[in-house]
Amino acid sequence: MNKTRLFIDTSVISHLDAPDTPDKMQDTHKLWDEIKTGVYDILISDIVIEEIARCSQPKLDKLLGYLAEIEYQRIDSNDEIEEIAAQIIELKILKEKSRDDCMHIGAAIAGKCDYLVSWNFKHMVNVKTIKGVRAVTNLLGYNNIDIIQPTMLVEKGE
Repeated sequence: MNKTRLFIDTSVISHLDAPDTPDKMQDTHKLWDEIKTGVYDILISDIVIEEIARCSQPKLDKLLGYLAEIEYQRIDSNDEIEEIAAQIIELKILKEKSRDDCMHIGAAIAGKCDYLVSWNFKHMVNVKTIKGVRAVTNLLGYNNIDIIQPTMLVEKGE
């Protein structure tokens, strides 16, 4: 049986070390613990790695340490991902200034992920983007992808 494929964006990894948002950090750690068991196939793009590399110390070392705890496939930017990102911008789902977010979405779609997991409500986890991305996947002949926050994947222990 195929595992569920998750594309993890930078915001998820960043929230592993986010004491200013304890609820999000706690849910992200719950998801990370599940990821470490190998229950999901994880994809991370070169853009995610570049964004993490821009963090200052000591956060950079912490985030790289978390990444070292999991198995993931790295997907590098290519013409296919660029084309999907361009379509997202052309259809005015997101603006050019959000190109990295468009590239995350493109990588998740090209990587045949079931879910793009993000804490980015402004650009990704919102109705406009979710509907727009569904239109793009239909237009370009890709499988649909759901864009969700980490909380949707973790069991609540209440």
